[in-house]
Amino acid sequence: MVTADLSEYYAVVNNIQDGYFETDLAGTFTYTNAVISEIYGYSREELTSVNYRQYTDPVNGKKAFKAFNKIYRSRAPGRLINYEIIRKDGTRRQVEIAASLILGKSGEPVGFRGTVRDVTVRKQMEERLQRSEERYRTIIENIEDAYFEVDLKGKFTFVNEAVSKNLGYYHDELIGMDHRHYAEESTARELFALFNRVYRTGVPVKAYSFELSRKDGRKGFCEISVTLIKDKQGKPTGFRGIARDVTERKRFEERIRHLATHDTLTGLINSFMFRELLQENIEYAHRYQKQFALFFMDLDGFKIINDTLGHEAGDQVLIECAARLRRVLRASDSIARLGGDEFVMLLRDVGEVEKAAALAEKILAVIREPIDLGGSEYVITGSMGISIYPRDGEDLHTLMKTADLAMYSAKEKGKNNFQVFSPEVKPLLHEKNLFSEFLRFALERDELFLEYQPKLNLKTDAISGVEALLRWRNPTLGLVTPLQFIPVAESTGQIIPIGRWVLEKACKQNVAWQRQGLPRISVSVNISQRQLLDERLIGDVEEALAESGMDPELLELEIAERTVLSNLPRTIDVLKRIKDTGVKLAVDDFGSGYSTLSQIRFFPIDSFKVDRSLISSAPANEISKVVIQAIFEIGKLLELTVVSEGVETPEQLDFVRDSSCDMMQGFYFAKPLSPDNVARLLKEHEPRPL
Repeated sequence: MVTADLSEYYAVVNNIQDGYFETDLAGTFTYTNAVISEIYGYSREELTSVNYRQYTDPVNGKKAFKAFNKIYRSRAPGRLINYEIIRKDGTRRQVEIAASLILGKSGEPVGFRGTVRDVTVRKQMEERLQRSEERYRTIIENIEDAYFEVDLKGKFTFVNEAVSKNLGYYHDELIGMDHRHYAEESTARELFALFNRVYRTGVPVKAYSFELSRKDGRKGFCEISVTLIKDKQGKPTGFRGIARDVTERKRFEERIRHLATHDTLTGLINSFMFRELLQENIEYAHRYQKQFALFFMDLDGFKIINDTLGHEAGDQVLIECAARLRRVLRASDSIARLGGDEFVMLLRDVGEVEKAAALAEKILAVIREPIDLGGSEYVITGSMGISIYPRDGEDLHTLMKTADLAMYSAKEKGKNNFQVFSPEVKPLLHEKNLFSEFLRFALERDELFLEYQPKLNLKTDAISGVEALLRWRNPTLGLVTPLQFIPVAESTGQIIPIGRWVLEKACKQNVAWQRQGLPRISVSVNISQRQLLDERLIGDVEEALAESGMDPELLELEIAERTVLSNLPRTIDVLKRIKDTGVKLAVDDFGSGYSTLSQIRFFPIDSFKVDRSLISSAPANEISKVVIQAIFEIGKLLELTVVSEGVETPEQLDFVRDSSCDMMQGFYFAKPLSPDNVARLLKEHEPRPL
């Protein structure tokens, strides 16, 4: 400051925001601006005689001496010297100092000058941030899910212990590793595209599943959620995410999917899956001018074995027949169990009648081989019908109908044979058409009646409701089973007036029971697909309730699972409108269609009934038990009432009672009953353990 105007210089330093000071070589202030007084808590006059030892403790004093001594020896300015000072009032502050030497006229050091900034608040924030980061790291290290951070090239920069566990690598091995090390080439490309999309759009990805390869070579499934990491300027620097091992869940879903498309007893594909395969094959054959054969086979005398030797023996017969069909047919052929003792086979590229006949003989010969049941040999035979595409039908319905008619023809000709569909079989079609003709007059002739099967509350052992079941007794045809006439009524549209009659009859009967002083119970009525599409359905429901005077809460409409899935948006809309009337809704035959598991949360329903095919396979079948228990838990999570239908044995009852099931229905408790017998049961039944 030899040539500078000192008054002008000090006018400047007195107006800067940082503290300004000058000291002698011993560290005693010789000049300070006003900011220094605010920081140190001394007046400017007091500071002119204050030495650094007076406002530092021994540790910080030593730190300050060392820093200023370095400036003295090196003659180089000292940048950002950090230490703690003690104010006049005893409080402590964190300061940041930048200092340099003051040189005399001859160039010798005479003191120090510099600036001081109070960084106490900033330091406190940094400490809190550090503690927060430490807590964050601790949490990340201890969460069950895998947490990872990668750079823009996809290389790990941070992983917690769960990542190491999932991939089978040590922590240090993973740092610097990219997805090409733990994913197949095609999967690695998918992951690259996924991360690239997050980079380009900035939109996080949630629950993306892929197959990974562990260090030991084992495969697994992982589900990741990924988001972008950005620096303070908003520039992407990498990715962070959560990963979850979903291997067991994927395997469980595969088991459920298999069970939903396959018969639980025989392992063959079920009717639902077979119809899809048949439709695909029809489209393929039409496009490429191919032919194929459709075989329908019914086991002769199966009911006798089932009734005399029991269901276990019957199940053994079905399992053995399915195994024999697999052995005799090609891998390219499809075999399904339609239900009961009916099997259907799709034989691709078999268009000649002679070839189909030879295969039919071979199949029937294999079925005829003796089977051991309880130490005794029994011979089972089959009756088979054959239809050829496109000769005997060009659509799914016609093909299955002609094969079915040919099978009935085989039964009429003494069983244990096959028949190829021909015009001679058509009289059987005429016989089936009689159902439609007679059914037209069934209502006006008072041939229809209802039976009611009780439902038991497994928690209270009280009868909580009944299901209305339609029956038909015709003077000419006798007692016709629902399996025979319901499909006819559905296809002809007669189900609409019949369904309206069932609603009215069931509601009136429920009110009649109440007027007898019987317990207040609900009544369930089945609604078919054709009815669900009928615009008058909701009006019919409201009219039935109004005419009977029944509380809407006591009416439950049951819709089959496949019906619900047939036209999902429209179905959900109709179900919501029905719910607005106060009527309860249930999904029937739940578990026969896998897709319902992912869609059921969208249905405005109150309950679902687990399909009898699943219940019948439990508790002996461990996989079925796991699936059923999972379905029960789904019901609990969605706060739905779960009903098990088809409970026929004490073992099945014990199983559903010990699970999360709410109600049961089946022959073990009660078969379908007349209204009078229902009334008698309601009077006599006392809630008690079965």
